[in-house]
Amino acid sequence: MPTVACDKEDLWRRLGREYSSEEFDRLLFEFGLELDEDTTEEVEELKKKGLPAERPQLKIEVPANRYDLLCIEGIARALRVFLELDKPPQYKLAYPAGGEDALLTATIEPETAKIRPYFACAVLRNVKFTQQSYDSFIDLQDKLHQNICRRRQFVAIGTHDLDTIQGPFRYRALSPKEIKFKPLGKTQEYTAEELMTIYESEKHLARYLHIIRDSPVYPIIYDKNDVVLSMPPIINSEHSKITLNTRNIFIDVTATDETKLNIVTNIIATMFSEYCAEPFTIEPVKVIRPDGTTKISPDLSYRPATAHAPYVNSCTGLQLDAPHVAKLLERMTLTATVSPNDSDEVLVQIPPTRPDILHECDIMEDAAIAYGFNNLPDTFPTTSTVAQPLAISKLSDIVRLEWGLSGWVEALPLILCSHEENFEWLNRKDDGKTAVRIANPKTLEFQVVRTSLLQGLLKTIRENRSHPLPIRVFESADVVVKDPALERQARNVRHAAAVWCNKTAGFEVVHGMLDRIMLMLEVPRIASDDAKAPTGYYIKERDDPTFFPGRAATIYYRPPKSTGASSGLTALKRTLKAALNNPDDLEVGMLGILHPSVLEKFEISYPCSAVEFTLEPFKKELQTKWT
Repeated sequence: MPTVACDKEDLWRRLGREYSSEEFDRLLFEFGLELDEDTTEEVEELKKKGLPAERPQLKIEVPANRYDLLCIEGIARALRVFLELDKPPQYKLAYPAGGEDALLTATIEPETAKIRPYFACAVLRNVKFTQQSYDSFIDLQDKLHQNICRRRQFVAIGTHDLDTIQGPFRYRALSPKEIKFKPLGKTQEYTAEELMTIYESEKHLARYLHIIRDSPVYPIIYDKNDVVLSMPPIINSEHSKITLNTRNIFIDVTATDETKLNIVTNIIATMFSEYCAEPFTIEPVKVIRPDGTTKISPDLSYRPATAHAPYVNSCTGLQLDAPHVAKLLERMTLTATVSPNDSDEVLVQIPPTRPDILHECDIMEDAAIAYGFNNLPDTFPTTSTVAQPLAISKLSDIVRLEWGLSGWVEALPLILCSHEENFEWLNRKDDGKTAVRIANPKTLEFQVVRTSLLQGLLKTIRENRSHPLPIRVFESADVVVKDPALERQARNVRHAAAVWCNKTAGFEVVHGMLDRIMLMLEVPRIASDDAKAPTGYYIKERDDPTFFPGRAATIYYRPPKSTGASSGLTALKRTLKAALNNPDDLEVGMLGILHPSVLEKFEISYPCSAVEFTLEPFKKELQTKWT
């Protein structure tokens, strides 16, 4: 969840009183937020040591879908309404003296459809910034860029000093060589092509270059005099940058998703409209689309919705009437009145700052928050059910119990790993058809979803190599493999694996671990050439680069066949297939002594033996009455 850092003194001033950490933590919890950190003690310690320190801050965690709470203005506004200190603000458009004809205009040219087709804008008039409110304005843009804008991939925001530019504005898409301007923070003009090279070395901008780099045209915004405002989603122009002295702000928003465009435009405009000479008013802009149609931006219209007191009561266990529900919703910045036609119906007006409300259940949740989750009555559910573990989970518990009772330690490594750890370090090749890759990994350590449990256990041994020998670790968990037959294109497979690390290899030890589990699963050991055995398991030597040559084996499992008149024919078929080296026994796993090159890559200096096999063929079907 996003964390918003609020100046403590400024927040107390906005709320009209000071709170202790415990009181404020309780208030946030009641509202559905969480106090992550209070830096007051750290600041005091730095001051005692004579070191420079910032003002004390409160770091607040907010839900990812509450974009209206990503700045101190939104948090303070919502808490004041929640505490019934203020009524919900009414956001409205303020037209200039000449009406709609006097509005600034912005034209979207058809070429923009090739790169970022959607555009919106707004104007904030007579704004008075302080250093704190200016910093908050910049920080909100960054929070929105990292959250709903998905690092500017879907939406990009630009803010400009309106007094330095002139309308009408034009949103165009041109070849990189045709675009030339002085970008923010630079002292000379560059072409867009040159900027792509320059910003490769600037980390804060390099991460956005891929969004438009390979496009034949780049988006660009001009004013009446061909002055560049910005080249979204990369950089604004130095010419129109905002400062503490800016009084009139022009906001441009470009996007590849129209819904997100409208949400971001409304949030950035409404949050800082409180600093306008007339609070909570925004001057609209007339946007002319490529087809000649026009729209007024931003759209601050309130969305109508209905809620029903019986529905709220059925979900919360309360006995509230419609007027009480309406009063609770007022505390959550919603405008609510009782319907004149139905005494149980509440007419709700959803403000442009609450795009998170999509259904009546969201309204019910707001009513429950205002009432207080801790105040809801405790009741027994009207129905009783009997739970039963999944067959595969029950099987995993057997493995955990038996190996744990044998003195082995269960490890819980991460499910994601690097591509090298999953393949190269185990001397395995990537065929491109097995591992699920992460599309945009944060680090090299998390590139693929593991297809084996061995690398996690070997990394566990590496990090615990100072422990006395032998080191005995195991895991029973899922691996993931590609499966084109499924809609999600991948499936989970439950595996069990164990690794023994000691001064001697210990092949017989992991072999014994396999035998113990098969004994508990009532799977008998059979000879590999015994075609008459109805069920059982056996091992056969294999060549595998993960293991030492001549010290590896494949684990085979023969599932039980249905008994009856055809059992003799089944045994005959099995004998013939075995003679042709084509048995239908399942290959479920492998065991052996790990190759020295594998151990070297994992920085393990002692020999290790490992066993890994799938549990899927051994699971019992659930009882029919529970399915």
